Amino acid sequence: MCSAVKKCGTYGTEVLERDDGGCYSQGGKKGGSSFRGNFGKRNLHHEHGGYELPRSHHQQDDGNVEMRDVHEDPPVRHTPYTIRRNRRRVKWHSEDQIHITVWRDRKPPERAVGENTRDRTMGSWFKVTIPYGRTYDKTWLMNSIQSHCSVPFTPVDFHYVKNRARFFVQDASTASALKDVSYNICDEENRKISIFVSPSAAPYSVQNKLKPEQMQQLKLTMNKRYDVSQQALDLQKLRFDPDLVGCDMDIILNRRNCMAATLQIIERNFPELLSLNLRNNKLYRLDGLSDIIEKAPKVKILNLSRNELKSAWELGKVKGLKLEELWLEGNPLCSTFPDQSAYVSAIRDCFPELLRLDGQDIPPPIITDIDVPQLIKPCQESHNGFEILKSLVLQFLQQYYLIFDYGDRQGLLDAYHEEACFSLTIPFNPEDPASSSLREYFKESRNMKILKDPHVRRQLLKHTKRDIVDSLSVLPKTQHDLSSFLVDMWFQTERMLCFSVNGVFKEVEGKCQGSVLAFTRTFIATPGSNSSLCIVNDELFVRDTSSKETQSTFSIPMSTPCSSSVPALSQEQQEMVQAFSSQSGMKLEWSQKCLQDNEWNYTRAGQIFTLLQAEGKIPEEAFQQTP
Repeated sequence: MCSAVKKCGTYGTEVLERDDGGCYSQGGKKGGSSFRGNFGKRNLHHEHGGYELPRSHHQQDDGNVEMRDVHEDPPVRHTPYTIRRNRRRVKWHSEDQIHITVWRDRKPPERAVGENTRDRTMGSWFKVTIPYGRTYDKTWLMNSIQSHCSVPFTPVDFHYVKNRARFFVQDASTASALKDVSYNICDEENRKISIFVSPSAAPYSVQNKLKPEQMQQLKLTMNKRYDVSQQALDLQKLRFDPDLVGCDMDIILNRRNCMAATLQIIERNFPELLSLNLRNNKLYRLDGLSDIIEKAPKVKILNLSRNELKSAWELGKVKGLKLEELWLEGNPLCSTFPDQSAYVSAIRDCFPELLRLDGQDIPPPIITDIDVPQLIKPCQESHNGFEILKSLVLQFLQQYYLIFDYGDRQGLLDAYHEEACFSLTIPFNPEDPASSSLREYFKESRNMKILKDPHVRRQLLKHTKRDIVDSLSVLPKTQHDLSSFLVDMWFQTERMLCFSVNGVFKEVEGKCQGSVLAFTRTFIATPGSNSSLCIVNDELFVRDTSSKETQSTFSIPMSTPCSSSVPALSQEQQEMVQAFSSQSGMKLEWSQKCLQDNEWNYTRAGQIFTLLQAEGKIPEEAFQQTP
């Protein structure tokens, strides 16, 4: 039943609201026909066979599809009505000349879904709109709709209008079935997807479909441009092809009918196509090309250079392709990125398997294979899972600082991902004499509150593992006190681990040799090879130590050199200390400290001892005196 009737504007135009939430308008002239507009003017929607009318200023980008009579001022708002299987009953209210239509108990005629009563030639087409459809992968979206629809359908002219996805279908039964799909599909965040269906003119590509003789000529032209040996099709500057110009054919690939015809020929005649060159075609959008995902799914190389693409968002319309090589140079979008790394990253978001961009090899992505070893799942908070992660992180830190302090820092290359980032920050005040020990770090410090020059900010953010290691190599030589380390793992997923390290170190060379500094280091890492970690982001903060930190740094326990001087150790640990002391020649307290610093890993403690001894870093008093 009609639940309410609204009067809109000052001209007596009335909007009938149905109990299914839809509504339609009635002319307000007393005794007038329901197909008349205000003051007897005809409604253009009916007169022109369902052409899309100008949108109301009330219409939102992703709201219901609304129509209005262009003769009305102020505009009258309409919303689409839905199908109900009811019997029609007509009631007149003479006092206001309100005409109420109610459906009950039987299926209405198909024109109620949108068939035009004045012009049936265009009335069989329907426009299907999915609000926020651009946020979904096209293939997933269409497959989901198709699987929930009670009848098979072929979408025509799929494209995007702002945030909405839109396509067209033919015949009322298909339109009705698509309306039933609305709110029956959920996305990954369990949000229901709405679908709006409204009558429409025939889509552009259908109205302007190429004639058979034009299709034949286009096919011949494309055949001449196809390289069978390379399975490559060269369509650059297609509009100016002499064969097409000679036949007075204007093939502009920005037009959906031209792109649709081109893809149709590709599908039928070049099913094994691997490379497609669309260079220099003045393409400024890729709506028409989006069907290439279904028409030519094997394409691995796509050349879109020298076109008019202004945003990387356009590439999302063809991101279903498994591209390995892409050319975009010469498009305005290339100048919208601050640097090359941002450019590569944005394009790779669309094409994760991309290996070459604009003719240049690009580094592999951080995660390229589903078989990459995984960290412990976040939900596994068992003691065993925590111990595994703890062991992984501590082992990584031991190996990292062993190389950082005592080896060639170029050996740290293997610890970083190819596209890793690193930054260093210090709280340095050049006017404060107490901060002189930080002077060596000042030129590399990246404090965004102070730095105003964007070029300097980008320069100080080290990007790629070679730049990072080169930067670390010029920092002063150090010796970190592993016993001072405080470690915290503060974020974890199956593919990423974030942890921080706080501690102290002293410089062993240079103008500030012997000075003790404190540091905080934050690592973001992914699973690496050989059950290790691979750093993708590294942030280092260096500061002066407090007096307490300085006093406790590198302190050596003083004990009487005898076997009874090993307190509160298990029998096994006491045996390890005795054995280590015997093999290294160090006193028991030094041997104990070395083992404790290495988490009682005898082998690793021995490796560190050997390196320290070779560098002459162990003082003479650490060794037992020989008689």
